[in-house]
Amino acid sequence: MGQKDFQPRKWQADVEAEGTLNGEPIHWHVPEEAPVALVYGGINHVVMLATPANLEDFATGFTITEGIADGAADIRAIEVREKAQGIDLLITLADAPQERFELRHTRRNMVGRTGCGLCGIDSMEQLFQKVTPVADTPKALEETSVQKAVEAFAGQQPLKQLNKSVHGAAWVSAAGEIMLVREDVGRHNALDKLIGALVHDGTDLADGFVLVSSRASYEMAQKCVAVGARAMVSLSAPTAFTIRLAREANFTLANWSKGGLVTF
Repeated sequence: MGQKDFQPRKWQADVEAEGTLNGEPIHWHVPEEAPVALVYGGINHVVMLATPANLEDFATGFTITEGIADGAADIRAIEVREKAQGIDLLITLADAPQERFELRHTRRNMVGRTGCGLCGIDSMEQLFQKVTPVADTPKALEETSVQKAVEAFAGQQPLKQLNKSVHGAAWVSAAGEIMLVREDVGRHNALDKLIGALVHDGTDLADGFVLVSSRASYEMAQKCVAVGARAMVSLSAPTAFTIRLAREANFTLANWSKGGLVTF
């Protein structure tokens, strides 16, 4: 594919690109980063940069974890509409959540980011609202189960095997079996896709744990807590802000390191 025809004819998750190395031509696979607009009842809420795959899952996960809808029952329909400049996700909500969305909606120009941390707030007060604990006590994780999942994780990420540069989020059973994986150029997007798929499947989120290839950021833990997941394991260290949230929510936050499982 030459430079002149590198514009996408159809949005796809993986793109073949040509380059040079030491003057010699090389052939690479690179991830796509598509502008994706989430539109609720005709109101354009936000434009994200995301991998154009599993977009119905993304729309569901984002809508629920950002508090726009309380659950899958509040989402009546999702239409994926591709155009030359990007992709529109046209989301139809039930009457009550749509009215709530319109009441609190403030137009924000959030174009150009690959995922976003705190997409749905416009004040510090909203950020520091009291957290409802996901359980009376934090969930205990078996180190052998986590190790089993971590060792299998890379083999369950087909996009990363192609381009080496996307994030993965997995749902893992208590026994360490990887049940579901979603990938995206944005770590928040990958998690939203995973959560959306789990919600569609009616998965009991109190049983297993989330495994992410990225660091554990505050907003990712917040998304897990919002849907009742009880634990997340990351392959990069969490932030201090994330640890404080996890402790307040009785949410198990752990990191898999060379020394083993570190629980905070």
